[in-house]
Amino acid sequence: MSLLQLAIIALLQGTTEWLPVSSSGHVLLAADFFQASPEDELLINAVSNLGTLLAMLIYFRKDVLSALGGGFELIAAPVSKAPLSRGARLAAAVIVATPVAVLVAIAYEKFLPEPMLEGMRSIYVVAATTILFGALLWWADVKGDRDRKEEDMTMWHAFLIGATQAIAAILPGTSRSGITMTAARALGYDRTEAARFSMLIGAPILAAAGLYGAMGLLTADTAETVLTIKDGLIVAGIAFVTGLASIWFLMSLLSRMSFLPFVLYRFGLGAVLILGSPLVGLF
Repeated sequence: MSLLQLAIIALLQGTTEWLPVSSSGHVLLAADFFQASPEDELLINAVSNLGTLLAMLIYFRKDVLSALGGGFELIAAPVSKAPLSRGARLAAAVIVATPVAVLVAIAYEKFLPEPMLEGMRSIYVVAATTILFGALLWWADVKGDRDRKEEDMTMWHAFLIGATQAIAAILPGTSRSGITMTAARALGYDRTEAARFSMLIGAPILAAAGLYGAMGLLTADTAETVLTIKDGLIVAGIAFVTGLASIWFLMSLLSRMSFLPFVLYRFGLGAVLILGSPLVGLF
């Protein structure tokens, strides 16, 4: 793969990571188009996550700093017995939302047979999940009033929203952002609140994926991978810039309208994938 091809994949990942349209699905399709190996595709995706994570941390820096401070407050809570602050509650929600998806992702990578892994990465799976979870997002978005805010967040809600990330870890095309926003909307949260919480709870998983990618770059045999450390920095930089722009776009859009543009995009992409698949030519 050329540096241009790597840049295109990083551009796709950075643009789609925080939008409810599945970054992993887009990266998988692009990597297949450029004939990248599954290992290289995974490594590129993981390194790009470092850039998109940094973009989110900067955009939501006030929430992030509040949650970090709240984390120390949680540690002292059993002794202090003081009521938890907003930052501590947010930190607790992020912590509660994380373990299920991490455990499922590890089990998926370590224990699923290779033929099954390959089958779940097929264009047919991406097309099906793109359409199915787009329909679920539409249903959750239009189903009644949705005006809950962060202060209404319970630990049970945080757990349920976070647990849905496990599905995205298994099925390309699902969209981690999309399915968590869907869950938050179904539980009654305001659109911008659903999007913000979705991005905040994604931080631990993206950090783990990014560290995995960085370790892969440092330990990889240069004869077996298309990505060098220099290339990785370029990929992460592109993902950062495009990720920051996509977060701003998403939050601005949701303050004025619904998730419908993303739903329609998912339906259109799914249809294109199905119509362009080899099976269509058999009928």
